[in-house]
Amino acid sequence: MASVRETTLTDSEGVLLEPDGATTGVLVLSGSSGRIETDRCRMLASHGVAAASIRYFGGPGQPDEARLIPLETFDDVLADLHSRYQRLVVLGTSWGAQAALLLGTLHPEIDAVVGISPTYVSWAGLSDERPQRSSWTLRGEQVPFVPFDDEAIDDAVKEAGGELPSFCEAYLSALEKYADRVPAATIPVERIAGEVVLVAGGGDALWPSVLAAEAVRRRRTAHDLETVVVTHPDAGHRVVLPGEPVLPLSRRLAWGGSETADRELGLRAWPEIAAIL
Repeated sequence: MASVRETTLTDSEGVLLEPDGATTGVLVLSGSSGRIETDRCRMLASHGVAAASIRYFGGPGQPDEARLIPLETFDDVLADLHSRYQRLVVLGTSWGAQAALLLGTLHPEIDAVVGISPTYVSWAGLSDERPQRSSWTLRGEQVPFVPFDDEAIDDAVKEAGGELPSFCEAYLSALEKYADRVPAATIPVERIAGEVVLVAGGGDALWPSVLAAEAVRRRRTAHDLETVVVTHPDAGHRVVLPGEPVLPLSRRLAWGGSETADRELGLRAWPEIAAIL
């Protein structure tokens, strides 16, 4: 196994792992936890891939919540990876998959996008602030977004009866309630010049990731662009790739699936992900 150099990224608060001889650089983006994905970067580095992960909210000088995040936040690390490696990939999970797909539409130098538990639209920011505002900005302007259905969210919490709530139906309700906002908020994935791999669990209790993955595939297919979609009927929002530790369950919301199914989906997805690395 090649030796791996691990560097702390102080400017952007993150980590970069560089195996000797790497030719591909991957930007790894977490979901709404905002964590730095060190374990996933180490797993990728063990396969000879350079991997970086940065905090994109909650850090110094950044929004304290996943809202109004400038998409330019990722420019420097993408440029650095692009300058060092022959191939550039963005791999994001959940909220990070939303970012990965958006970045793919903006950066033609990105050779591939991997979206784990993805969405196909840009959503309102994760905040109690009202009126709602976008998760993202581009050149200082809010990216068009679908608002949350607050009533449906409240209903989901009540129906949970003290258990962890599932918000999948609330997301579906928002897409229906704000159908007039969906066209503008739909990520223009046909602009992604590189390859696209999407991974989604049929038992995802957080949001309808299989529906989203299929929506992305349909849009790209209409433009004669191939999209790989890997699913498992019983897996949830938490997809575990081979060699990764299992994330602890959320204490706030239901992810669905099970450790067995989540690992099985990761095992199914890995050959497709490895092929584009």
